[in-house]
Amino acid sequence: MSSSDAGTGAMQAYLGRLRRLTSHVAVDDASEQADAIVAAGSSLAALDEVSLDAVTRWVRSRPADVYALGLTVGLSQEKLKNLLRVAFGTTSWVKAATRDPQALVEWLDDELGLLAALEAQRHRVYTFGDVLAARGTSRQTASRAGVAGKLIEDAVEQIVRDLGLPYEMRGRFVGRNGDTGPADLAVPGFEDALIAVACKGFDSTGSKLTAAVTEVMDMANVSFAHQYVLAVVDGIGWLSRQGDFRRMHALLESHRIDGLYALADLDAFRADLHAAAVRHGLLEGALPDVAAQVAPGEPVVARAETPDAQLHLDL
Repeated sequence: MSSSDAGTGAMQAYLGRLRRLTSHVAVDDASEQADAIVAAGSSLAALDEVSLDAVTRWVRSRPADVYALGLTVGLSQEKLKNLLRVAFGTTSWVKAATRDPQALVEWLDDELGLLAALEAQRHRVYTFGDVLAARGTSRQTASRAGVAGKLIEDAVEQIVRDLGLPYEMRGRFVGRNGDTGPADLAVPGFEDALIAVACKGFDSTGSKLTAAVTEVMDMANVSFAHQYVLAVVDGIGWLSRQGDFRRMHALLESHRIDGLYALADLDAFRADLHAAAVRHGLLEGALPDVAAQVAPGEPVVARAETPDAQLHLDL
């Protein structure tokens, strides 16, 4: 078997271990956010009139519900925050509404036609087709995009804590020539990183997966030979972006990163992290309970050494 065939086989085996990270939620399932939006919409529909004064009074009494006004004029939560930062110096609509509710309503009306939109929409009868169109063109599930990555971060952080290693979360570690690379976790910290870990999980697909691969490539490009670069990557979104995943897996095959793990491989990640920490003098002794653990995927092998570099894993 050629090395390319072996690499392809290992990658396909890895893809076979990917799992869904976020549960399916029906669009009509109840949630606190949905309930709050429904309540805000009902309150707006009940206004006797749509005017600057009436909406200002509404905002003054319900500052947390200003997000519903953003939805009225087609703003996602993120877009509303970005616009508020420019206009009011804060991303919090609660703060903006508390400081000057009338100025907030005037801004929404002047810039985005809030009052006309409210008047046109609040008593309109919507068909099932309208509902489907709104769902299909909205970003209503975007808030779940960070859930998958956070699940992986939490699992990795728990392993690091269980091992008793010092660490920092989410930053840029210092590598060759003072260059920095992104990392979701660094041991013992970003300024003096000996181990840098990427945590990338996606159930949906899109350009964010390409960006995640670019981050891992940046980690590989700036790291010293004595710095271990490990990546925990999962989620069914990668099944639709296998070209991107192949570029990341190639980093492992060429030994430019030291480990690539699905959530099913966390025992192997724990063992390799422990071995790296022992070689750097951060830990001593064998890994309790899983000292003989064998990685189910690609083993961690040594990258090319520089004369003054410390040893890399060669399990």
